[in-house]
Amino acid sequence: MSSLRVLIVGASIAGPTAAYWFAKAGAHVTVIERFPTLRTNGQNVDIRTVGVTVMRKIAGMEEAVRARTLSVDGISLVGATGRPYGTVKATGNPEQQSLVSEYEILRGDLAQILFDLTKETENIHYVFGEQVASMRQKGPRSGPIRVDFAHGFPAAEFDLVVACDGATSRTRAMGLACGVRDHIKPMNSWAAFFSTKHDLVDGSRMAQAYSAMGGRFVAIGPSLSGGNQVVLMGINPRHDDDDSMRLFREAMKRGDEALKQFVARYYEGAGWKCEAAVKSMMEAQDFYANESVQVQTPSLYQGHFVLVGDAGYAPGPTGTGTSLAMAGAYVLAGEINKHKGDLMAGLRGYEDQMRPLIKELQRIPPLVPTIFAPQTAWGIWLRNTIFAFVCWTRILELSQRFFASSFADSGKYELPDYKWDPN
Repeated sequence: MSSLRVLIVGASIAGPTAAYWFAKAGAHVTVIERFPTLRTNGQNVDIRTVGVTVMRKIAGMEEAVRARTLSVDGISLVGATGRPYGTVKATGNPEQQSLVSEYEILRGDLAQILFDLTKETENIHYVFGEQVASMRQKGPRSGPIRVDFAHGFPAAEFDLVVACDGATSRTRAMGLACGVRDHIKPMNSWAAFFSTKHDLVDGSRMAQAYSAMGGRFVAIGPSLSGGNQVVLMGINPRHDDDDSMRLFREAMKRGDEALKQFVARYYEGAGWKCEAAVKSMMEAQDFYANESVQVQTPSLYQGHFVLVGDAGYAPGPTGTGTSLAMAGAYVLAGEINKHKGDLMAGLRGYEDQMRPLIKELQRIPPLVPTIFAPQTAWGIWLRNTIFAFVCWTRILELSQRFFASSFADSGKYELPDYKWDPN
């Protein structure tokens, strides 16, 4: 594998993780990112299950993550007056996480950690402000891939092209000869993330969450910078062809200011602290919004082109995207290194190892969308009453295991233990 030339498209979480493992196996790695600098905005993400396993295999990563984890003791669900009716606390044990992860970190901070761990590696080269213009494989389904770039980086041949550029991957569309939204399963929901300069939770280390009619859900928590981290969500029944999703996608095409206006209109009259949150959103410089989708492709590779992370298996609202991306990057490099000299066997091994894990971590437990974001006042009252009872009776741990596999401990899913001799 020492002579393998690998192009990785995308410098977020999956990209640097894959670069780390490919370099450990002796490959020559080029990572391109279409943005001019590393993107350091985005939502809170949790590292769970297989993500914890991979993190602990990367020297220095767990310590760096712990230094940047969000200082949240738990989350309280509150009513319109702000009175909590149920609280979920962190377990304090990273081996047995609850709804509140022991490894909750901002996506941008995690990307920065992975970039810092790999940027000085001799056989990893980062190129920002660049993207793939075209790809052409020498053979009909195999052989090196010639890649032409859009912004001046010299055209080159690569033994493997790895798409790590998100659920709406443009590289996937080229590599699989499909449309950008092909293989995407909409979840009929969206989320907007940003930070505030003002403290909306009065110095508390306990995050607060609130539901309003129409599937509107807001969570506000403490931030390392002293303000707050906020998420505003619009969650619609998945079987409905809701017009708000069309409006959201149209606003997304027009950019952040249009998205902010859409979210502000959507949250009019929502109550609680939503008005203050929306006001902070309009001033936020780190605003980020996306649609929740699942990606389900018939294969994870075609010829010498392969998908990793959200580009190949975005899990939607399960909260497992970060862990799946880290696991996929590790398994891909591990299987290719395991099958030295037979790239196609390595890609088949990657598919075989990942498919059961993807199936499990893309599974949306029954009733969770309904429980998470009721559409009516009656539904909110019923959910709140049930949640208060569950918290009072201390059966929350059991209900978490039933409703969400992503809350399981890190030992539930086993990953292969690869040997990383580069020779």
